[in-house]
Amino acid sequence: MNIEDYRNYCLSLGEDIEEKLPFQKFKNGEGVLVFYVMGHMFSFFDCNDFSVISLKCQPERIEDLKAQYDCIGNPYNESPKHWIGINPNTAPDNLLQELTRNSYEIVKVKYASKQGQKNTKTTKDSSSHLDE
Repeated sequence: MNIEDYRNYCLSLGEDIEEKLPFQKFKNGEGVLVFYVMGHMFSFFDCNDFSVISLKCQPERIEDLKAQYDCIGNPYNESPKHWIGINPNTAPDNLLQELTRNSYEIVKVKYASKQGQKNTKTTKDSSSHLDE
């Protein structure tokens, strides 16, 4: 999959996705494009070297994926416990799309539940003042 097709795929996952180049002040970080959902990263890669896309992944899946696919290895500059790196030039498009959607959903579910807990706490705190 080429860089533009991958970018379009990431943006198609939901209306809540943002793309940014947040590392422009860092040496070798100027071209790192990051995709966010709910303000948190789910995919990123270097636009100047489109050879590794870093994606969130369930820790229990990572070793099996690495053993099964040569195109999957360690992520760029992230914990290999929770992230994988995938080569978009050798990965089948359907695998890249499945793992990207998986990463998006991991992050969205995690932070949607945290946002829900925060809203529930705020609502409880507010309602307790009504009793006074």
